Amino acid sequence: MTRRIVRTIVQTSTAAIFTFIVIFFLDRHYRVLPNAIHTYLPTHHHGSVITDITLTTCSSLNPFSSCKLDPKKWHRVEKDLYLKQSVLSSAYLHVQRKREEELTSEDKVVIDVTVGRLNPSKSSENSDSEEKWESRPGGLWIKRSSKRGVSDSKSAVTAVDVLFGDDAIEARAGWMLTGSTALLLDGGRKFHAAHITVRRGAPVEITKPVPRVKDNGRYKIMQLADIHFSTGVGKCRDSLPGGWDEKHGGKCEADTRTIDFIERVIEEERPDLVVLSGDQVNGETSPDTQSAIFKYAQLLIKHKIPYVSIFGNHDDEGSMSRAAQMELIEALPYSLSKAGPVDVDGVGNYYIEVLAQGSSGHSAITVYLLDTHAYSPNERKYHGYDWLKQNQIDWFRQTAKGLKKAHKEYRKHHMDVAFIHIPIPEYRDMNLTIVGEWMREASTAPAYNSGFYGALVEEGVMMVSCGHDHVNEYCGLKSINAEGQQPKPALWMCYAGATGFGGYAGYGGFHRKIRIFDFNTNEARITTWKRSEWGEDVGKKIDELIIVDGGKVVAPMQG
Repeated sequence: MTRRIVRTIVQTSTAAIFTFIVIFFLDRHYRVLPNAIHTYLPTHHHGSVITDITLTTCSSLNPFSSCKLDPKKWHRVEKDLYLKQSVLSSAYLHVQRKREEELTSEDKVVIDVTVGRLNPSKSSENSDSEEKWESRPGGLWIKRSSKRGVSDSKSAVTAVDVLFGDDAIEARAGWMLTGSTALLLDGGRKFHAAHITVRRGAPVEITKPVPRVKDNGRYKIMQLADIHFSTGVGKCRDSLPGGWDEKHGGKCEADTRTIDFIERVIEEERPDLVVLSGDQVNGETSPDTQSAIFKYAQLLIKHKIPYVSIFGNHDDEGSMSRAAQMELIEALPYSLSKAGPVDVDGVGNYYIEVLAQGSSGHSAITVYLLDTHAYSPNERKYHGYDWLKQNQIDWFRQTAKGLKKAHKEYRKHHMDVAFIHIPIPEYRDMNLTIVGEWMREASTAPAYNSGFYGALVEEGVMMVSCGHDHVNEYCGLKSINAEGQQPKPALWMCYAGATGFGGYAGYGGFHRKIRIFDFNTNEARITTWKRSEWGEDVGKKIDELIIVDGGKVVAPMQG
């Protein structure tokens, strides 16, 4: 009798569990449950929704003020709205958020956010709607809804962030700035404008473009070196021509002018790939690195150009580490950037393959990118800048050797090139064959030579290009001297010239440059030239030069 009772209980419990699973399955996939059982199960996206937003301000003069709220209820957006530039005040955004399945009938979901001094309802066409604007500190207004299903819709706000500067722009897919009005904080124009940006609905999945040679066999790479973007519009350094500032409203906004230059060359050249070769961010003028990154990213996203990036010595002198920046950049549209192996020194040691034209699965071009770090770890012994570490060189060698078998299956000449930020010591060789402006400034290659040049030559890389030295814009050819034979061209080493007005450009006057590499895979040829921001060379190809022909490194034609 006892066994029969136990068996009946087990069978009943199993049946109940099975019934629950069936009901749960039907609810999630067919949405047919009665309202009494149906409790905010997501269909469009999983995760959290924002139920409230507020702003707190605190002062070092007032020990009773606090920028912290109950952590069980509120999540603080960890960006001081004064960017730690105020001696006395700090301010932070806070959000309340819940997972959709945890929402109750009492909860409201934020569906709109704006900033202004006046109640938006007075100018809204839908001022009679059930949802009313609610005021929060700092001129912040939010609209919330408790309607069934709103948390499961594309109108629900699911994330909140802050970007800074009058030129703040959003680059993330699915995110949008709430308007042109900045948060109303004490101090006004003294501090960078703080703009709220929100994401609605689920995170947008990013499809990465596949680099491929065009049907005519051509592929063009634009190198942007040292754009030195700031938080805010930035200030120009060493801008030319003289008197430019006075002719353009009395000031030269560095990032605005840099963006105009880049966009003009994009429209002239129509590149297939952009390489950002370091110092995209001017660390000392970028208390919010994210805002600086989004400016160049959005420009390339707008033009639908894939891009890759490596870091320079100034990129991580702002508010974000290299690892944090790369995590952000990897998730942006059109970005092909990668952090690289975690067991190799630096962040951003990786490569991309450019596939041959048509539907071929073979690689026609390999682009290697390596992190050259920043400052010397042993300043007393090796003054100046850091160098590529042995495990980076080992990684490069192993990677290049591992790719060779697949590259040989490509019926034409496969071409390998590399990009770095800080030049390698061989750039200082006084016996280089030079094309372009020769050493406006002395090469600031590291004092210690770790041997990367030899690895590049041995693995068949035809060209390496760097930035860092802003007003050097030449290409130098180093040859291998075999005993009793003519010197054999081994590797072209190019400088891009600086692009950004936020960095220096002195040493006798320098017009900002952008370097182009044009690949003709039909002829296995690489041609390079530069474009100028100003001067008599605007609209012309400067120092046009064939550096590879027939799949071989070639010396410049004489005469």
